[in-house]
Parts: sequence; C-alpha cells; structure tokens
Amino acid sequence: MNLSSKPANIPVLFLIMVCILSACGKQEFPNKPFVYENKVIIKKTNITHEDKKKLQAELPNYWDDSLSTRKVQQLVLFYRLRNPPTFDTVNIGRSKNLMRGYLKSQGYYYPSFSDTFYIKKHNNQQRAYITMTIDPGKATILDSVAYNFADTSLQQLTQNGAKQSLIKPGATHFAKQVIAGELDRIVDTFKVRGYLKMSRDNVIAEVDTTDVSLLQITTDPFLQAELAANALKKRQENPKATVSIMERRNADSSLVDSSALRKYYIGDIYYYPETSSFDIFDSLINAHESFRVQRYSSTFNNYYMLDKDGKFVVKPLREHTYMRRGSPYNENLYFKTINNLSQIGAWRQVDARPVLRADTVDMHLFLVPYPKQNVTFDVETSRNTGDFLSSGNLFGLALNVTYRDRNVWKRAIQSFTNVRTGIEFTLEKDRPPLQTFYTSFGHNYSIPRFISPIKPKRVGRLDGVKTIVGLNAAYSERTDFFRLRSFVTGFGYEWVTRKKILWQFKPVNLEFYGLDSLNGLKEAIHTNPFLKTAFNTGNVISMTLSATTTFPGKNKKNTNYLRFAVEEAGAIFGRFPGLQKNIFQYIKGEAEYRKNIPLHNSTSLAFRAFAGIGYNYGNSALGQTLPFYKQFVGGGPNSMRAWTLRQLGLGSSLASDTSATYRDRYGDMQLEANMEYRFQLMTIAGVKVGSALFADVGNVWNIKKDSALPSSEFDISRLGKDIAIGLGTGLRFDFTYFLIRLDFGIKWKDPARLENNGWMQLSDFTWRNKEFLIKDANGRTINRNNYAFQLGINLPF
Repeated sequence: MNLSSKPANIPVLFLIMVCILSACGKQEFPNKPFVYENKVIIKKTNITHEDKKKLQAELPNYWDDSLSTRKVQQLVLFYRLRNPPTFDTVNIGRSKNLMRGYLKSQGYYYPSFSDTFYIKKHNNQQRAYITMTIDPGKATILDSVAYNFADTSLQQLTQNGAKQSLIKPGATHFAKQVIAGELDRIVDTFKVRGYLKMSRDNVIAEVDTTDVSLLQITTDPFLQAELAANALKKRQENPKATVSIMERRNADSSLVDSSALRKYYIGDIYYYPETSSFDIFDSLINAHESFRVQRYSSTFNNYYMLDKDGKFVVKPLREHTYMRRGSPYNENLYFKTINNLSQIGAWRQVDARPVLRADTVDMHLFLVPYPKQNVTFDVETSRNTGDFLSSGNLFGLALNVTYRDRNVWKRAIQSFTNVRTGIEFTLEKDRPPLQTFYTSFGHNYSIPRFISPIKPKRVGRLDGVKTIVGLNAAYSERTDFFRLRSFVTGFGYEWVTRKKILWQFKPVNLEFYGLDSLNGLKEAIHTNPFLKTAFNTGNVISMTLSATTTFPGKNKKNTNYLRFAVEEAGAIFGRFPGLQKNIFQYIKGEAEYRKNIPLHNSTSLAFRAFAGIGYNYGNSALGQTLPFYKQFVGGGPNSMRAWTLRQLGLGSSLASDTSATYRDRYGDMQLEANMEYRFQLMTIAGVKVGSALFADVGNVWNIKKDSALPSSEFDISRLGKDIAIGLGTGLRFDFTYFLIRLDFGIKWKDPARLENNGWMQLSDFTWRNKEFLIKDANGRTINRNNYAFQLGINLPF
C-alpha cells in the first residue's frame, strides 16, 4: 500500500483503526433507569491532603456491585458500558455499609454520608447519576503501645526492637493492617531468634478505646448520661486508643500453644542432591540405608550427603549453607540457604524439612537437579537495507549453537559454549553474492563462589555469589572492505546485597582487535575522513562496575528500576610508553532509571530516563572518541522509535544525513527520556492485544569538537536545537511467555530538519524530508523518512 503525503490521510487512518479496534457501535439499553455514572466526594475537614487522596482513590472501589459502572476502555479516551446494572435506591444503603467498613479499617470510626442522585434522559436511555459525599471525620490515633509478654525472653526481644515498631504513638491511625503488620513484625523477630514454632496464632493485640471518665462510680442516671454524652463528643473530636500486644491465652489463662515458647537450635544438616521430582521427602528421611551416606565435619557443623551416583561433591552445598550447628534457629538464614542453593543453577527445585528432637532442629535439604547437559540451536534471518558501507539490500542467515553443562567437575559450576556462524548475501547484479562472513566461539564459566586471593569481608552476608570467567574469539570478513579479528577475555564477580542490589565487578577485561583494510574501505575513508574513527584497531584493558536494583515506590503498586555502571580503561597499562599507541584510555559511565505506575482498567504509565557519557583521555593516535564498539547509539525499537537504529545524531550535524556511504552514528554522550501510556484493547483467541501512546526525547553527541563533524559536540547552549522528539503509538500482542510489539513513530522534532528549527508543521506534513536529496553510487535516491516502523520483542522498558 502506498501512502500519500497529504495530511488528511492521517485522521482517516486513525479513525479506521479506532472503528476496527474499538468495535464501534451503538449501545442499546432497556428503557428503564440504569447506573451510568457514580462518584465519591471527600470532604477535607479533619484529614490531611495525602489522606484525602488515598480515600478518594480507594472508596470508589467499594460501591455495591449493583451500583458499579462497568466501563471497558477503548483506545485512550473512549469508554463503553458493559451490562450496566438497573438503578435501585435500596442499593445505596449497601454501598454506605461497604464504604463505612473500609473507613473503619483505616481508623475512621465516625464518618458521615450524604447521597444524591438524578436521572437524565438521553435518546431512549434513562441514565442515573449517583454522588456519595463523605465526611470521614477525624481518624482514631493510637496513643500508646505496650508489650506485655509473660515470658521474660520474649518481653526482652520486643523491648529491644521497639524502635522498629510500625506503630508511632500519637501519629499512627488505628487501622487493622497496621496492627496486623506489627504482629507480623513481632513474630518475625521471634522466628529469627530461635522460636521456630512461633506464628501469628500465638500473639494477639488488644485495643482499648474506653474513656476513663466512664469508669467513675455514680448512682445518678442523669450524671451517667451526661458523662456518656461528653465521652462520645470527646471521642469524635479527638479519638484515641491504646494497644497492648501479648501471648494468646485460653479462657483459663493457659497458653494456647506452650511449645511455641521453646527456643530451638540448629543440629545436623543433611543434603539429598540427587532427589527425584517424584520422591516423597518425608520417606527419604526414613530411608538412609538406601543411600551412600558421607559425613563431613567442620568447626561449625556436621554435614551428611546422601546420594547414590556421586554426581555432586559437598563443597558448593556447604559454602551456600548459612545455618550453623548450635546457633539459634534463624528463619532468615533458613530462607537465605534455600534461595542461594536455588540460584546456583544446578538444581531446578530446592526444598527443606526441619526435624525436631528436644530443643534441636536437624535440617534435611532436598535438591532436584536439572539434566546435566543440553544443546540449543537457533536460526536467525535478517534483511539490512543501506548499511553504513553500502546502499544495497543484504539478506542474512545465521546458525547459533549453545552447549550448556550445569555441573562441571561435580561442583555445580555452569559452563556455556557458544558457536555462531553467519553469512550475508545479495542478489544484485555486478556484486559478489557473498558479502559478509562471520563466525565466533565463546566459552564461559559461572562458579558459585568467590575465587580471589583475598576473601571479601562479610561474604556470608551476600546472596547469589558467583565468579564469572570467559573468553570469546570472532572473525568477520566483508567482501572488498575489511577482515576483522577479535579476542575478548576476562573475569569478574557477581553478588546481591541485603538491600537487594545486584553488583557486578569485572576487574580484568581484555579486548584485542586486528583489522585488515581492503580497497573498498580505503576508498570510503578517503571520501569520508571521519569514517576512520569507526575503524580504530586499538585494544582495551579495562575494569567495570555496575549496580542494579528494583524497589517499590511509596505506593506499593509502583515499581522502580535503577542501574549505574562505570568503566575505566588504560589507567595502568596505557601509561607504559610502548603500549600507548595500541591501548585506548577512557572512562565511561551511565545511569538508567525506570518507573511503572499501574492505573485503573489495565492501564499504566511507564517512564525511563537514561544518561551516558564517555571521555577519551589518551593520545590522539587512536582518535579523540571512544572506540565505536563502546559508544552510544540512538534509534531502534528500544530507544528513539521514530528513528531507525543508529540513525539519530550526532547533535544537529548533517554529515551523516548528507552522506551516500556512511550513515550510522556513534557518540560519546547520550541523553534520553521516554514515556508511555499503556492500555488494553481486546482479547483475540486468548491473546491480549494492547497499545500505547509514547513520546521519546533525546539525542547522541560527541564530547570533543571535530571539524569534520560540525555541530556534533554537546553544547548546553545548543541543547534546544539538538534535542530530538518522537511521538507515536503501536500494538502489543501478549502471548503470555513473550510479547510482540509493532510501534510507529513520527519525528515531531528532528535536528536534521532545516525548517522551523526542526519542528514539524502539520499544515505542511510529508512522509519524507525532501529538503535535500542524496543518491548512492548507483544513482538511487536515499530516502530520509519522517517516520519509522519498529518491530520489537517484549516491552521497550
């Protein structure tokens, strides 16, 4: 289908999509009143602005079903009703009861309600509009909290942890979830101090809202009535309560479960590393005679490994077991052991059974292994149109083979061996059919421990500890342009801290490259001198450090992602005179932040911000920029989606836009911000079809000024001109295990657009920028589109 450049086609296509995806049509409802709209209004009298926002967001969820408006979102601004309920005033009272129950759970015990409704006729419809006005009153405040455990050990533990209490006297609302959260905190405190059998059933909270003035003894009924009235008024004006937390007892004051007060200590630890998925764990505990039992003793523990085939050694199991013989049972260390053994990768399932004997608990760990080896094959195809060395069509075919061994040397070490071979060919006349040949070999080990001459302090407090060692060798040849050889090797460490931050440190990273320039490349560099920077053959000796974490926002439904990374190369080896000409010297850092905010009706807002910068501080023998394989690029399905991959920037330079041979762009700095409004459209044959409206803002620059690339360096005074803005929408097909995404973006502001300071004028909209034409060596026009289609897998961020 050919698209005209007339702007009138844009709204026409949009309306067609709206009609198809929204299932447009007239909605018919019976000729009787139905619930068309309901709303809740909160009076801000004795509550804070934040509390009002919370109630305003939550209370509409407590309309009775018979008064709920069932709206289905269509695209962004369109909604349609689905099976609206018939309006009946009786249901208003039920809604009040539901809302009153929610308010009590939040500490508002004296709310007042006022409801209004009216019915409006619209064609043959009778639409009912209901409004509920609520004054929640002043929240009941927990004035004090006391811990009254008869057991002195438990009382001491609660007193020591009082500062971590979720109840802040004089400030915390008397809300059910607050009390429940405090009980959970206390139980957790006990369970990490040896009280294995302690649970929520063993502790209770008593809340007292009684006014002491009512306890005054009097025989005068009028005085008693006056005291009650004054007490009620006082509770409404300044409601307070006290809470006392203690052991749960029976009616005769005996403990509900006295064994919960027994403190348990770790005994022996048993490993079953060859457990089958069909084994019954409790039966294995009583069948030791059918296993080969090996005992290993250390300063802290007695370990027993029970196996039959000898597939594993005990060392990696011991190193990831954090429970010590004779120490009090600690539920945190129990789960830490289970999680770390699961993260090693050799076992698909890890489970445990504690066995009690007197005040001792023996731990039996059952590990179900993965198959030791597996091989995967992947075939990839591609089509490249006008790459950075030529303007023809290239078709690619690649075979990727990966061999994985999950238990090298019986030590649960993971090894990955990868072989990849690919070709690119063309069917054009006057050109050799084979254009590119590529092959690579990689081999990596993931070792579940720190391998270092100096053992890090407090390594036992870390999770997911790994040492990563690997190498990769590759050879690629581009007909008549170059032959490139590379060898990359290094080692590093990976671990997770208590605050759930994933750290990756690579102290040694070696990258060596060799390039043979052929006639085609020499001619391209002669025509475009700045192309030489992209083919520097220097080597890299660097170290890298990165930190990644995911955490909830103030609203627990929100999620945040944060990543920092820094790389330094050449600081030591680049100082030697004999190596300066061959080793890059640079420092590079980047940071990324993402936030997802779920809204209502399966909609959400997603944000991303990225900043990266690198600086080459070495001598000019290897150029003034980072090596091109370390530089930043924009465009593509996960970046600035109105531009194809590597087709944005640098700054507002036109050098690449006017080049007939070299059009890819790499920069030493990148700033980018992205926003999406995501929503569901429909479900087709079990496949969820969604969409999004998105905006992308950013660009790529160099740090140092280059006379061959004018306006390509970052300059804060030129930021308004350099910044690029893309707007668009797309479709997302969610197949549960993966998601296919098709996005369409328009270059709303293009630094390479000469007119109107780069901004698009709707009155003169065209699908292509024809301000200047470029032709390749064969005389064919190279199009500069004002749009881009992107095909992606999974969400962009």
